[in-house]
Amino acid sequence: MFKLSEIKELIKLVDESSVQELEIENEGSRLSIRKPGKTEYVQTAAVQPQIIAAPQVQPAAVVTENAPQADTTSHLHKIVSPMVGTFYRASSPEAGPFVSVGDKVAEKTTVCIIEAMKLMNELDADIKGEIVEVLVENGQLVEYGQPLFLVKPE
Repeated sequence: MFKLSEIKELIKLVDESSVQELEIENEGSRLSIRKPGKTEYVQTAAVQPQIIAAPQVQPAAVVTENAPQADTTSHLHKIVSPMVGTFYRASSPEAGPFVSVGDKVAEKTTVCIIEAMKLMNELDADIKGEIVEVLVENGQLVEYGQPLFLVKPE
């Protein structure tokens, strides 16, 4: 069951971001938040980003300013955020990062934490490979589908 304070915080996060829809399931409870009105999304393609008007609400990947050009990363795998929240590279401010550029990861290797509704959610790598680039800063607010890491698959 979601607490009213958690729901209010999520509504505020969605309202302040470009996210149009957020769905969360937790312990048998399901919460869906949608913004009214026409929806536009930034879709990333192998060659160049394009804006597409969509009649249905479908969360999409967000292009970050520090992301490399698509043609140089087409062979790299993107680990993306599964939710809206705050990105943390380490388990605490004193701890070292879970992964850094050059580190080898396997499936189920924890790469970061996404904090949402005061819950810390560990994000695991979904591919075996080497971390090539970290695309977001520690403590940065991230959106659903936003690329966080680039991984060179093995």
